Order: sequence, then structure tokens, then C-alpha cells
Amino acid sequence: MIENNIILEIENLLENKKIIDSEILSNSFGINCIKIITEDNKKFIVKYYFNKNDIFNAIESEADNLLFFNKQNFNYFPSIVKNSDRFLIMSFIDNNKDQPKKTNDDLLNAIISIHSLKSKDYGFSFDTQIGGLKQINSKAKNWKEFYTHKRLYYIFDLINKNKPMDKTINTKIDLLIKKIDNFIPANPIPSLLHGDLWEGNILFKNKKFAGFIDPGSFYGHNELELSYLRWFNPKFIDDSFLDKYNDHIKIDKYYIEYEPIYQLYYSLLNVYLWDRVYVEDVRNLLDKIKI
Repeated sequence: MIENNIILEIENLLENKKIIDSEILSNSFGINCIKIITEDNKKFIVKYYFNKNDIFNAIESEADNLLFFNKQNFNYFPSIVKNSDRFLIMSFIDNNKDQPKKTNDDLLNAIISIHSLKSKDYGFSFDTQIGGLKQINSKAKNWKEFYTHKRLYYIFDLINKNKPMDKTINTKIDLLIKKIDNFIPANPIPSLLHGDLWEGNILFKNKKFAGFIDPGSFYGHNELELSYLRWFNPKFIDDSFLDKYNDHIKIDKYYIEYEPIYQLYYSLLNVYLWDRVYVEDVRNLLDKIKI
């Protein structure tokens, strides 16, 4: 049930256009995501804080991120209709969750078009969000330092301050961080990343790619994003995905060896943000890494 005062505030942002229907799509990290239909039969997605975080405003960050993509003329992100420090009203991307059973060119080309944008530095012009959590994007010249300190150690430290994992896991992660120079490339060309590119943030309609949602962008190693796409093993990322991608953007010949190190970041995020069941996934990934 959406409170009447919330409906009135949204209508006010839409210049008093009446909302005739509304549906809650998700409720997490203090933010509601709802779908609304207005009196002129237009559909919108609205995000708003029901429990505002005074430390980091994920709604403002997402709005800035979408504005960035809109300015790049990518046509597969929602456009912003109205936004404030509490509300984000976006266009609705029509979808029906009917996914293809293989990697098709429409999705592949969209991913490649994003990854083809390059930068001189790792990071971004502002901090972005992932699951409502701030991703620190202060710029850096060295990828190993950026990934180690602003991604891997950052979330590892948050877990330890909140509820540490067992000693065996922590010891291995500490050792991995100390020896990271032996595992991942030092200075791959910084590529633009969606930042939170998993199955739930990729929309399809009738097996055709429809668009992306919930970006948390930064410039980083494009293979970090590939590892996340493959981690949950969705059916539309098939066995030929890496080969098809490699035809456009070359993948390091040692990628598969260090893929678990990149997937570790997302697994640790899930431990902290979602469920401790992912501790076992962390353990399994560490077992794949020959430290």
C-alpha cells in the first residue's frame, strides 16, 4: 500500500497529473520502487526514500548516473522525468521478463557500446550506488590500487566491522589483497562500466533486449563486468559469450584464472547487503584462487 501523501507528492512533481494506478515493485535499502500509471495512460517508474540515509543519497546518485547515460545518447536506459533529493521519476521500459536462451547480438552490442567508452583514469566524476551502498569513485591511475582499496578491501572492511566471516576466509582474503599484484592486470584501459550488471538489471521483452536499469557506473577493467555477468550464470549469457565479446573487445588470455578474484567483490557485496548464505560462495571462490 502506497501512502496517500506519497502519491500526492509524486503528482505534484508531475505537475498535478493524477495517478490512477500504482504497484510496488521492490522495497530495499530504505527505498521503494514503484510503477505508476497516470490519467493520460502513461507509465513511469518512481523511486523514493521511505527511510532516508543521511550518509549517502543513492537516489541522487542514480539520477546523476542516468543523466550521464542520457547525455551519451544511449537509448537503453530510462530517461529522467523529474527528480529531487527524495524522489526519482523515470520513464518506463516496457518488458515482460521473457529472456532468450542464448547470447544475442542486441544485448552484446549494448554492452560493447558502453565498454567502448574510455577514460584516462579509473573511477568516476562522482560516487555511484550499488544496492544503495556508496561505491567510492575517486579517480586513480593504477587499476590494482583502485580495485584493491576502493572495491575489494572496502566491502571486506564493512563486513568485518558489521559481522566478520570466519578466520579461514578472512586470512585468505587478507593474503589475496597483499598479493594482488600477482593476479590481476595492473593497467588495463579504463572502460565505462554499467557497474551493477546482473540479470535483474537487464530487461527483455519477448526474448529481445529492452534496456538496462539501476546503473552504478565507473571507469574500470571491462573484465570485472564480464565476471559479474557470468557469475550468476543466466541463460542469456551462454558458453559462447566470451568468444563473441572477444571478437569486438579483446579479453586477456589469463582472464579465466583471475575471474574468481573479480567475482569475489560481488559475492562480498551480497554477504553485506543481502544474505550470509553468500559466505559459502565467498569460500568457494577463494578455493578457486591459487594463493
